[in-house]
Amino acid sequence: MKKIFMMAIALMASTMTFAGDSDALKAIMKSKDYAEAAQLLKQNLAQLADNAEKAKAYNHLVDLAMNKVTNETGTIAENQLAAQMGSDKVKAYDTLGLADGICNAIENAIECNKYDQLPDAKGRVKPKFAEKNAARIWAVRPNLVNIGQTEAQKGNDAGVLKYWGAFTDAGDEPFFAACDHNAEKDYFGQVAFFAGRYAYQAGQMERANKYFEVAKRDPQQKADAVNFQLYAMRQSLKTKADSVAYINQLKQMYDQEPENDVILDGINAMYEGMKDKAAQAAFLDAHLAKFPNSFTALANKGLMAVNDNNAEEGAKWLRKAAVAKPDNAVVWTYLGACLSVLAANATDNANAQKLYDEAIQAFDKAKELDPTKSLANWGYNRYQAYYGRYGADDPKTKQAEADMK
Repeated sequence: MKKIFMMAIALMASTMTFAGDSDALKAIMKSKDYAEAAQLLKQNLAQLADNAEKAKAYNHLVDLAMNKVTNETGTIAENQLAAQMGSDKVKAYDTLGLADGICNAIENAIECNKYDQLPDAKGRVKPKFAEKNAARIWAVRPNLVNIGQTEAQKGNDAGVLKYWGAFTDAGDEPFFAACDHNAEKDYFGQVAFFAGRYAYQAGQMERANKYFEVAKRDPQQKADAVNFQLYAMRQSLKTKADSVAYINQLKQMYDQEPENDVILDGINAMYEGMKDKAAQAAFLDAHLAKFPNSFTALANKGLMAVNDNNAEEGAKWLRKAAVAKPDNAVVWTYLGACLSVLAANATDNANAQKLYDEAIQAFDKAKELDPTKSLANWGYNRYQAYYGRYGADDPKTKQAEADMK
C-alpha cells in the first residue's frame, strides 16, 4: 500500500507545473551587454510577469553597469599600485565609461527599488536588492565629482551637467538616505551649486532651481545659491505677467526666510522696476513692522525717498540705516546728500549750520570707509557740504576740493 501511495504522489507531482521566469525576463537576463539589455527591458517591460520580475530585470541592468564600473576602478587601482611601486606600466581606462556606468547604475537601482518595494502576488513586501545596490553604488559615486571636474576643464558642459547633476540627484534621493552623507558634507553643496549653474546655462531652469535649493542647505553656499538663483530667474522675465509670477516666487521664498536680505532686496527691486511704489512701500513697511532694525529695508525706504526728491524723509530712514549698519559707505553718502539739501533749503542759519555739520560727518564717514570712492562717489557732494558750512576760502573746504580728485 505504501508503495502505491508513493507512486501516486510521484504521478501527481509530475503533472504539476511551477511558475518560472517569463520568456521576456529570460531574454533580458541572458544579455551580458548593458545597452542590449536596457533596450530589451524597454521593449518588454509590459510583458514581464509581475513586480518581482521587473525588479529583477532592473537589477540585472545595475549588475551590468557595475561590471563596467568595477573593471575601470580596478584598472585605476592597479595604476595607483604600479605608481607606488615605481613602475611606469600604466594601463588605459575608460573615464567616461566609468562615469556613465555609475550614472546607469544609479538610474536603474532607483527604478529597481520602485518595483522591489511593491507587494508580491501574496501581498508581501520583501525587498531583495535595495541594501546591496545602495551600498555598492554609494561607494563609487564620488568618482562623478572628479570626472565632472575634468570635463569642465575640457569645456564639455553637457558632461559636467550630467555627472555633477547625477551626483547631486543621488545625494538627494530617498533611496540613498541611509548611506553615510557626512564624508561629502564639505563639498556636496558646492557641487550642487555648480550643477545649478550648468543647468541654467543649458536652459534647464527647473533643474537649475532644484540644484540651487539643494546648495542652499549648505551654509557656505547659501548666499551664492540664492544670488544666482534670483539672477537666473530675472533673466527669464519677458512680460509683466512674468514679473508678477517672479514676485510671487520671491514672496514664497521670503515667507520661508523673511530675514534673508537678498530675497528682501530682490522683491524691493522688482517693485521698483515695475514702478509700483505703493506695493514697494507697503512691503517694506510690513517688513519693518516685524524687523524694525532691518538695514536693507531701512536703506531701501531711504532710497525710495531720495528718488522722490524727498530729502527730509530720506534723511529720516537713512539715519536709521546708518545706525543698523555703520560700515556702509553708500548709506553715509546718501545721508550726507540729503542733509546737505536740507541745510541749503533751511531758512534758519543756525539750523542750516547744524545740518551741514551732520552732513560733513556723514561724508567724512563715507570717505573713511571708502577712500578710493570705489563704492560711493562722495567727493563732490562732500566738497559742497564743506563749501556751504565754511565758505570757499576756508582750508577745510580747499582740502575737501582736493579730496575730490
